[in-house]
Amino acid sequence: MRRMEIAADLMYKSQIIKGFCHLYDGQEAVAIGMEMGCTKKDHIVTSYRDHCFQYSRGDTVKRILAELTGRQGGATKGKGGSMHMYYPQSNFWGGNGIVGAQVPLGAGQAFAAKYLTNKGLARGEAPSNAVSFALFGDGAANQGQIFEATNMSYLWKLPCIFVVENNKYGMGTSTAKAASNPDFYTRYDPLPGMKVDGMDCFSVKLAVQFARDWGMAGKGPFVLEMNTYRYHGHSMSDPGLTYRSREEVSGVRKERDPIDKLKRIAIELGYATEASIKEIEKAVRVEVDEAVAYAKSDADPALTELYTDVTVPNPSYIRGTDGIYGHGTCEWARQ
Repeated sequence: MRRMEIAADLMYKSQIIKGFCHLYDGQEAVAIGMEMGCTKKDHIVTSYRDHCFQYSRGDTVKRILAELTGRQGGATKGKGGSMHMYYPQSNFWGGNGIVGAQVPLGAGQAFAAKYLTNKGLARGEAPSNAVSFALFGDGAANQGQIFEATNMSYLWKLPCIFVVENNKYGMGTSTAKAASNPDFYTRYDPLPGMKVDGMDCFSVKLAVQFARDWGMAGKGPFVLEMNTYRYHGHSMSDPGLTYRSREEVSGVRKERDPIDKLKRIAIELGYATEASIKEIEKAVRVEVDEAVAYAKSDADPALTELYTDVTVPNPSYIRGTDGIYGHGTCEWARQ
């Protein structure tokens, strides 16, 4: 994940990647810990800082970087770009560009999971065994739609886990200047919550498992605040140093970096050696370099792709086409 994001950084600065690009380096322990603590049946929806979740859910670096460069071999055929990744095979639903808009979607996915479970149980079928994780940042935490989604989830006892990735800064604004209550895990009363070391993948894993069990037990929603940090600016247009110091960033890198911490733990407990980790790093470097070359050389999408994935193929019904009641069968679409 780290090397993929650094590669994206370099390609953006070389003007190979266009548009928006929000990098995740520094926050990788959240994505990895969540993946260890949940299942592929569970739904995940997040904001535009989504590359690493696309990867953790099962996609390849090659397809992700090709999407960033708008190529036909990209994760969404070059149509979505950085902010609109999807991997429905593992119930990853984006990648959403509007701040906070993904959170009601996550509540809706939790509603669907509960509905399908109840429907299945009524038929004597096995439950769906799924919960929904709706991720958002500290900057989005003040959005009204999030309070609406948490309120509805509580009233309906939906298995929705609201995950606040608190990386300390919104778009150039610290939490101290933007949040009346910076303890985000407590602010969506009466939802229970927990503050988690988001730089430690094992802490994230255990917290996610606890929250998931809570939702599966029918107790309703839960809030997890991941205490994490982004090394880059908010986006590529933000140098990230006008509102914080270089010393602050380097201090976090030195004391709390999630990758260095994982390496240290793995070596101390005997699960890896420095030599074996270097072999992993070497293999990762080769994989990412190959993905970069592919993302630069793959063909652009065909012009015909402009007209695909816009409407349902061959619709048999389109509202407002019968000229009488404002709805009806669409004969011309079938023809």
